[in-house]
Amino acid sequence: MNKFLRLITIMMVIAFAVPVSAFAEENNSEEENNGLALAPDAKSAILLEQDTGEILFDKNAHEKLPPASMTKIMTLLLIMEALDKGNLQKDEMIRVSERAASMGGSQIFLEAGEEMSVNDLLKGVAIASGNDASVALAERLAGSEEAFVKKMNERAKELKLENTHFQNSTGLPADNHYSTSYDMAMIANELLKYEAITDYTSVYEDYLRKGQDNEFWLVNTNKLVRFYPDVDGLKTGYTSEAKYCLTATAKRDDMRVIAVVMGAESPKERNTMVSGLLDYAFNQFETNKLFDRDEKITDIHLLKSKQKNVDIVTKQSISTLHKKGEEEKDIQTEVKLQDTWNLPVKRGDEVGKLYVKDGEQVLYEIPLTVEEDIEKTTYFSLLKRTVQEMVKSR
Repeated sequence: MNKFLRLITIMMVIAFAVPVSAFAEENNSEEENNGLALAPDAKSAILLEQDTGEILFDKNAHEKLPPASMTKIMTLLLIMEALDKGNLQKDEMIRVSERAASMGGSQIFLEAGEEMSVNDLLKGVAIASGNDASVALAERLAGSEEAFVKKMNERAKELKLENTHFQNSTGLPADNHYSTSYDMAMIANELLKYEAITDYTSVYEDYLRKGQDNEFWLVNTNKLVRFYPDVDGLKTGYTSEAKYCLTATAKRDDMRVIAVVMGAESPKERNTMVSGLLDYAFNQFETNKLFDRDEKITDIHLLKSKQKNVDIVTKQSISTLHKKGEEEKDIQTEVKLQDTWNLPVKRGDEVGKLYVKDGEQVLYEIPLTVEEDIEKTTYFSLLKRTVQEMVKSR
């Protein structure tokens, strides 16, 4: 039995081009960022490559600031997680409460008592930044917006984000409601693991209640979706205190980057600075894909599970990042699985790690999971399987 549950180490030497040079550290001045004059008029900014999590540029990335409607990135993350777990269905109809309908600011003008599908409410949040749609979904998932906000803050702690605290699901002005450009990038990175989110955030215009008297035209608040090639999200924000904010993402070839700007004085300045960050990323860096999300990395034989052989897959796509024109090096990957398996195990539960290494130096650690839910086998199936194993070993 132990031989099937012991620590598994697999060394795979992959000839991919990658440098070992360090990328931009988390710095707070143009000098420390090698003189890069990116996002000069932002209070805070960051540029991140998604697969590796490498920070390519930052400015005051850990300064606590009001995130305005970029708050909804966390709201969207909890919605996508609920959809992925089957706790929410896109075709489910949600009845809008008086409270949700009363939300001010950006909205899709929901009426109290109106019923709208999760899919359309998700459009309302992702495209038009609807505060009413956000609260309607929050109430459905947690019973009240207050309970949902508690889940938002718990999720931030799980992501080890120390400089974020939410008071609502919308980003409307509130005391003690703050985040940072770094934390926003981390939440966006987690959200983008659910690739279907860009089916919503990449849409420039759409309609709700199509053909009805109260038809509503949705226009994306993120104009870069239309005017910057490859941008397919993610979320704008504005209040008089926060000024103009944007978390944007773009994917070119196999490289996806996330850019955050907070505290710009105008939408034009905000979009110009984000565009400059994206230009810098795509002009200076490129990635080499190692594995796609959910790709099989290895398998394991579990005697006590219903499935004798269990496929181990990645929880995210895996790449290496390097500056264009830099020296090529070989990459090794090492898989370490847990040595004790307590069944059942759910898809998405971490069961080990994939280490991407340059020699003895660990560059990245990526969680591994199982391809499907693993249930414990019955007593009689286990007995039969044990006998078969004994016969084979003779």
